[in-house]
Amino acid sequence: MAAGPLNDQAMTANVQMQWGLKIPLRDGISLNATLYRPVHQSAAAPALFTLTPYVGQTYHDRGTFFASHGYPFLTVDARGRGNSEGTFKSGCNEGTDAYDIVEWLARQNYCNGQVAMWGGSYGGYVQWGAAAQRPPHLATIAPVAAPFRGVDSPLRNNIFCPYRIQWLTLLAGRTSQDKIFADQGFWSAQFRRWLESGTAFRDIDVFLGNPSPIFQDWLAHPQLDAYWDQYNPRSSDYARMTLPILTITGIYDGNQLGALAHYREHMRNAPDEGRDRHYLVIGPWDHAGTRTPKGEFCGLKVGAASLIDMNDLHLQWYAWTLQNGPKPPFLQKRIAYYVMGAERWRYADSLEDITSQTQPYYLHSTANPSDVFHSGLLDAQVPTGGPDSYVYDPRDTSGAQLQSTIDPESRIDQRIVHARAGRHLIYHSAPLESDIEISGWFKLTVWLSIDQPDTDFGILISEVALDGSAIELTTDCLRARYRESLREQHLIRTLDPLRYDFTRFSFVSRRIPRGHRLRLVIGPLDSIYFEKNYNSGGTVADECMADARTVTVKLFHDERHPSALYIPIGDLEYV
Repeated sequence: MAAGPLNDQAMTANVQMQWGLKIPLRDGISLNATLYRPVHQSAAAPALFTLTPYVGQTYHDRGTFFASHGYPFLTVDARGRGNSEGTFKSGCNEGTDAYDIVEWLARQNYCNGQVAMWGGSYGGYVQWGAAAQRPPHLATIAPVAAPFRGVDSPLRNNIFCPYRIQWLTLLAGRTSQDKIFADQGFWSAQFRRWLESGTAFRDIDVFLGNPSPIFQDWLAHPQLDAYWDQYNPRSSDYARMTLPILTITGIYDGNQLGALAHYREHMRNAPDEGRDRHYLVIGPWDHAGTRTPKGEFCGLKVGAASLIDMNDLHLQWYAWTLQNGPKPPFLQKRIAYYVMGAERWRYADSLEDITSQTQPYYLHSTANPSDVFHSGLLDAQVPTGGPDSYVYDPRDTSGAQLQSTIDPESRIDQRIVHARAGRHLIYHSAPLESDIEISGWFKLTVWLSIDQPDTDFGILISEVALDGSAIELTTDCLRARYRESLREQHLIRTLDPLRYDFTRFSFVSRRIPRGHRLRLVIGPLDSIYFEKNYNSGGTVADECMADARTVTVKLFHDERHPSALYIPIGDLEYV
């Protein structure tokens, strides 16, 4: 199922387009759509659509592709975007609007009453919103790289990032600001300028030239609460979803956390009928690769087996769920995931089945492990010694210039790790004595003390090769005040060590060869790409350079405080 050209002249010759369709909604607003139909359509057929804030012409190639294969396909501008009426409010109207689109589309003479959805990222999020509304004629959804509000968008672990202004600028006005959005060098320079200025994060929208009421509304809710809950399906919504669902995400997909949050919620709440009809694919892809896989991305190379034809997989899915065709051969079990390094697909019946055992690696040191060449040890033996420590001064912005020159999507660049020597803690495993497969989710439990009411931690786990090169496996982050819960803050009022559990790493599956090592980096979340915490304990978005407090972080690893990294080991039979 290798990927081929999306469209060619023979395909597009069999497609007709109708531009400027108006779809009426229940509140009197009309949405704009472009319809792609097979030229020689002789009978009503299942119809597909995507509802997008990125303006419908973005998916012209998908429209012609699916229409050339017999499916009428509509690209619909979201409310307030493109030529649709109304005002765009990110995430607020898509579920009910999609419901109305489904039911309108089911009544058209070219549709046989069965409606399906297609789309990734925001277009995946919209599909979950539609399914929660349960339109009678929605027959299947295929959400790709779908965010989950409050989990990975627009904040992760209650930490915002400047990228949200970049994204909101893409959606400013009614047309697409794609040229501005895509200039990553420009945005990196702007984010650096903001960080070095010491300006409060609340003012970053004005600082970067795009005052945004949507952004300010988000900042008014700095932790998980009912505000964020309203944007996602409720447990009762997932419980009523029995339609076939195909979820797709990637190991390096920026919305993997959200896609898997939807999957878990559906698995947790849906009846057997719904769970049995939900399939999950996790490939070796970044965000864009979840729709068009590539052999090289983020500085990584993956094998030919990863380059599945996503359009063909969707065609097979729609044929199976809408037209009684055969089940797609690729979907051998409920879950398909790709093992990087081994360059092969593997299958499981549940997320729990992916990891066969969890192996603790305890943190050790004989001296403060503050750089790559004087690191601590990850070892199976119960820890002794310590504590280790680092000092973080938020007024020190010396790393911003280097950060702005490094591709934020790179998974192999180690310059930041080396440049921060002395300002973070590093632990390595011994060279592996045999190949292992790491598949699942890491967990890190560490005992930390801080001498300020708050600070942000960043965690990086990498594979280190024999030549010293490294590949990022997964990351996590945590704001100290949310150590106990993301829904309730507790500022730190003691110098005693407290246990911090980092349990929100992204999924990883990779074969690690004999002789390679694992690397754990623990340090401040000091980056031009994250909201700045000045450690004062106030409202983080309102803090500026004048509020900065230097924090000393101590990491304990002894018998009473067994700090450990827990490694998810895959099925050793397949190594």
